[in-house]
Amino acid sequence: MTILVSACAADKAPPAPPPPPPPVVNPVTHKPPPAPAYPGQKTKVQSAVDAERLLNNVGLTLQWISWDTRGSVAVSRNRGLWSLRGSQTEANGPGRLFLDGSITEIGDGYFTFEGTIRISDTPDRGRNCEKKKIWHFAVTQNRKYYRLREFEWCDDLTDYIDIYF
Repeated sequence: MTILVSACAADKAPPAPPPPPPPVVNPVTHKPPPAPAYPGQKTKVQSAVDAERLLNNVGLTLQWISWDTRGSVAVSRNRGLWSLRGSQTEANGPGRLFLDGSITEIGDGYFTFEGTIRISDTPDRGRNCEKKKIWHFAVTQNRKYYRLREFEWCDDLTDYIDIYF
């Protein structure tokens, strides 16, 4: 009788291991592009050079966080509409920059962005600026970046947001 009980216990399979945790995903580079808000909504591309610069950008900065360590920007296309999503995080502090929206026009040395820009805890803790609107970025003085042209959009501090190419 004892042998029979042992044989039954030996046939029992060990419990299944728990499923692996989901992979860590970078929200900047792995968010699917938004579908056009209106059927037929497309980005107006007037400059192939600037379109290529945006697709192959090499990051973004907000001067309060760092000009030396860039954040990342993902530019993608979905059914003719270009989207832009980017962020920069202060290395040893709470400062954050976040952009998310659609590129409505790309021209010679500029692009127009419709979406949200959020700055938090920089240059001072507790500073929080967020606005959704149409923004303008442009290259000036042959620089290697597009700079946000609305400098004092939040609280009269000058914010330099640059997207590099």
